[in-house]
Amino acid sequence: MDHTTIQIIGTVFFGLAVCHTFLVSKFEHLAHRFPDGSVLGNFFHFFGEVEAVFGMWAYLFVGVFASMHGIAVYDADHKVVDGALHYMESLNFTEPAFVFVIMVMAGTRPIIVLAEKLILLFTKIIYLPKRMAFYISALILGPLLGSFITEPAAMTVTALILLDYYYSGDMSKSFKYATLGLLFVNVSIGGTLTHFAAPPVLMVATKWHWGMGFMLGHFGWKAALAVVINTLLVAFIFRNELKGEMKDKRQHEAYMKPTWWIILLSLAFIGMTVFFAHHMVIFMGNFLLFLGFAAVTKEYQDKLKLTESLLVGFFLAGLVTLGAMQEWWISPILNLLGELPLFLGATALTAITDNAALTFLGSLVEGLSDDKKYYLVAGAVAGGGLTVIANAPNPAGFGILKGSFGDDGINPIGLLAAAIPPTLVALIAFAVLPHIT
Repeated sequence: MDHTTIQIIGTVFFGLAVCHTFLVSKFEHLAHRFPDGSVLGNFFHFFGEVEAVFGMWAYLFVGVFASMHGIAVYDADHKVVDGALHYMESLNFTEPAFVFVIMVMAGTRPIIVLAEKLILLFTKIIYLPKRMAFYISALILGPLLGSFITEPAAMTVTALILLDYYYSGDMSKSFKYATLGLLFVNVSIGGTLTHFAAPPVLMVATKWHWGMGFMLGHFGWKAALAVVINTLLVAFIFRNELKGEMKDKRQHEAYMKPTWWIILLSLAFIGMTVFFAHHMVIFMGNFLLFLGFAAVTKEYQDKLKLTESLLVGFFLAGLVTLGAMQEWWISPILNLLGELPLFLGATALTAITDNAALTFLGSLVEGLSDDKKYYLVAGAVAGGGLTVIANAPNPAGFGILKGSFGDDGINPIGLLAAAIPPTLVALIAFAVLPHIT
């Protein structure tokens, strides 16, 4: 196999997928020119779904791979040793599957009710108008909970709360974009209090021997401070829109509040999934049992977000398929850069490739100093809110909130512009604040 050629082709397809994410609104415009339900209308709607972008281009890439090198090449023992099938089997799709499962579980009514109660408790110690206090609580506590319930779960819960209480109202588009950028950045850095919740940290923690104490002293307290500063700044800027009392979210007539034992069992299912996050055979079996539990308690459940979660999983699976072909150009860059250029370069590279993939490639580079390891991960998590592909949980929040931005959906340039200010705060926190050992 000409490995160099297929890597270059993989990079071309990766670049096309990145460009496609910035053009989804154009395809949505084209879709509206055709009658609803028409073939062309549905075709352009599909091209306008950002969650389908990387999966679609990954399919095309695998097709090209198969046409050049065959679907599968077998050895004398009938084992697959080459071809497109060999490449796909060499990849690890555990993270896309995990994000799919945890997004479904975290989006259920019992978990949302529990999160709302925790946020309301936190709201009571903030002496501000209730609407603003709840907003501040949600965007501080929600992302920081990601360090314990995982970032995809934190993203799902926080995005659903924002959808119910803020995005469904008459808030300005500027507020919605600013909040979206804030949410993405806060979730990306808010998962760094522990060594098991943020995907870019997970990729390196074992190999580099980063435990809970290391993460809290080097990343966690800085990230928490940045989350608080970012949230207070956005709340202050939009203080006029956040005045007044909370508006109760609309509930259907048959709404039944989950009992304590339903909430505890839901937490147990999430806990089992998080504990076995690296073992797909276990957490998928746990998920099937959860589906049975959700069916038994359906009066206390909202409709499970299976379609939205599957689309996010499809997006991430496509990102894994194409991202694995980018090592040939990312690794040399990481090896050549000094500490400050590496810090800023990792932030920039994260915007066009998943930050977990970036830190994983960095972990393959031999001889990185401790300072370079720190700046690589710090830059990767700080830049995790710049685009929808920058951090694995972002597509979950994107899918939940995109319907609130009108027919055009979320503009990637608008997201980028909104995420830059909180990203700068995070960069300053990681660069200036000292380590606590």
